[in-house]
Amino acid sequence: MSQSLTGKSALVTGAGTGIGQGIAVELARRGAKVAIHYNSSNAGAKETQQRIEGFGGQCMTVQADVADREQIVRMVDAAAAALGGIDILVNNAALQLNIHWFEYTEELYDRVMNINLKGYWQCMQAVIPYMKQRNSGRIINISSVHGKRPTDFDAVYCMSKGGIKMLGRESAIELARYGITVNTIAPGAVDVGKFKPSHQEPDRLKFPLGRVGLPADVASLACYIASDETSFMTGSTIRLDGAGMLM
Repeated sequence: MSQSLTGKSALVTGAGTGIGQGIAVELARRGAKVAIHYNSSNAGAKETQQRIEGFGGQCMTVQADVADREQIVRMVDAAAAALGGIDILVNNAALQLNIHWFEYTEELYDRVMNINLKGYWQCMQAVIPYMKQRNSGRIINISSVHGKRPTDFDAVYCMSKGGIKMLGRESAIELARYGITVNTIAPGAVDVGKFKPSHQEPDRLKFPLGRVGLPADVASLACYIASDETSFMTGSTIRLDGAGMLM
């Protein structure tokens, strides 16, 4: 039986597309009230909302640039007011430019870091007061296998994802006294609708299970971490890549 999240309130950043959308939908399916954050994917956020409301789930949408502290605070306060607090934060919103080392400018570097790493940190800062009120909370940070295994096409993205892992580990120590757990999911390749038809049957030499991940795979793990069954798990990073990193 899947873990029930009835009565919980969750904020999922970057929930208008891909992994974030999958997590928001599954949290709601398991009973949580969900705040669907988006920045530019207004149509995607509406789709997420429609999917949740389609099975009778409770949700609201909120727009914000998670590189901007004032907008983050506004987003969190709006979500807490609408949902009656925040029990679960899923930091998922991220920017991946897929450009090479010498293509990066200082401005592009700052943009990636301000969203992918500083944004996570500031979203955590904004929700922690609400979690402290209840002496409990679940923070789930979405990183990537590229936080451990480098690529040859985006050094700054990899740096940001590696930083997320350490953010989770350090935060787990400091926030434990408030009953708040902090864990990290590190997905491998996930099909978020950008794979070409020729990639639908991945090479088993790279993907032992014969496929890439799906948003639903990440969503199931996120819901488990968000549940009461993981009260003793904190500071962990769980790799979710179908053994791809082992090849």
